[in-house]
Amino acid sequence: MLDEHTFDKRANNAATAPAFLSVWNIEAYYGESYIVQDVSFNVHEGEILALLGRNGAGKTSTLRTIARMGNPELRHGEIWLDHKPLHKMKNYEAAQAGIALVPEDRRIIQGLTVEENLKLAQIAPPVGWSLERIYELFPRLGERRTQDGSTLSGGEQQMLAIARALARDIKVLLLDEPYEGLAPVIVQEIAKTLKIIRDQGITTIIVEQNAVAALKLADRAVILDTGLVVYDDSAQKVLDDEALRAKYLAI
Repeated sequence: MLDEHTFDKRANNAATAPAFLSVWNIEAYYGESYIVQDVSFNVHEGEILALLGRNGAGKTSTLRTIARMGNPELRHGEIWLDHKPLHKMKNYEAAQAGIALVPEDRRIIQGLTVEENLKLAQIAPPVGWSLERIYELFPRLGERRTQDGSTLSGGEQQMLAIARALARDIKVLLLDEPYEGLAPVIVQEIAKTLKIIRDQGITTIIVEQNAVAALKLADRAVILDTGLVVYDDSAQKVLDDEALRAKYLAI
């Protein structure tokens, strides 16, 4: 295992600024199914990383492993967040350290209003953004604060899921298919919001089947193929490389 001195040495040997989140040689399993296969990448503070690949490539499993969800099971490798060993943590400890996963199904709590969903996220410390700050970023949620969150439109539910993450004091936002089922105009609105969140210093990893939209948003891209990293570089280079997109993203 790497101690914090070794973490500093390896992070500072990076080609750019020291990594804020480092994923090193992780291997994760669902039972005996080998899903995440020796995956490594770095993400820098305030960066948006698009984690891409075909269906079944291991993208969601990688997010769940970083968030320490327990399933898939991490059997090898290390995950460091701002010098803290996430790989040694339980899910609730990773959340307290600043990791927030917004799953594809959003998990809005039925029967609770928009505001109650947000307040529930703030029951235990560390508390993040105030309700006023959240409503400033998401005015539509402010307008619907007394509405049952589960009755919102798909785009509004996605906004609420992201806002609920911000209600905690987070450092890394993990988004699993945030554009799923949304109209293009709503996708553009959420992308603008994610850029504002980046400008607040929050690091984001986005898994998205709408690869072009994710690449236009992201600073960098990591592409997985059958659980392995096959690309780790500029997002713009992927947009510019038709052969690469065809081979690994089918676009």
